[in-house]
Amino acid sequence: MTTHSTLGFAMPRLLRAAVLAFVALVAVDGTALAQSSLFDKAKKSLGTLGDSAPGGVSGLTTDEIAAGLREALRVGTSRVVEQVGTVDGFNGDQNIHIPLPGALQDVQSVLKRVGMADMADDLELKLNRGAEAAAPAAKELFIQAVSEMTLEDVQQIYEGADDAATQYFKSKMSPALAKRMEPIVDDSLADVGAVKSYDAMMSQYKSIPLVPNVKSDLTAYVVEKAMDGIFYYVAKEEAAIRNNPAARTTDLLKKVFGNS
Repeated sequence: MTTHSTLGFAMPRLLRAAVLAFVALVAVDGTALAQSSLFDKAKKSLGTLGDSAPGGVSGLTTDEIAAGLREALRVGTSRVVEQVGTVDGFNGDQNIHIPLPGALQDVQSVLKRVGMADMADDLELKLNRGAEAAAPAAKELFIQAVSEMTLEDVQQIYEGADDAATQYFKSKMSPALAKRMEPIVDDSLADVGAVKSYDAMMSQYKSIPLVPNVKSDLTAYVVEKAMDGIFYYVAKEEAAIRNNPAARTTDLLKKVFGNS
């Protein structure tokens, strides 16, 4: 029996066994499948079947398992970038909406008390527009990170927690993503007039007696929050692919992860 040991998986036959066990579970109990994670079932199977499992029945190789994970991550991350990188992708989504920085929230509160909240609200909108403009820059970096995954990375993600791939992306991409997004956010904030809105807001704020000085690096703040929002939905996509058959949208994903 071919084990594909040259591909680098530490336990290729065990992974094969796990997939075989999952195929059997599909045939026996579709309801149970819908209520639990394929990945969890696969990990349980590793502990019960071991090297005794027959090979070749499922038609899956370790190449296909690895390709399935990579495709799942490409599909999921592309979907996230398309979702958040549109008008109101951040601003209209309460899960990732970017509020003013903490110090400026205090300014916003003061201005609201004196009927001048419009300027602060306008600045908040423009910060979200900056994030929406910068989000598409992440797509190329996600594709690159997926292409650079080793088979050891794939195995760790396959056997890992529900956000194992998300954590991989964070560790692999964060510095490069921040660098890529910073000039886009900077230009976007200038284009939408965020700097002018900030200056106008602070001018009004400073005209109010006995208020403290406030400084804020808007670009760095938006980049950080934009990355948080992207990875928030990457984690959601990863969990969906692991747990929800409807999220497996290509033939390869259905073959590797099941489609019912």
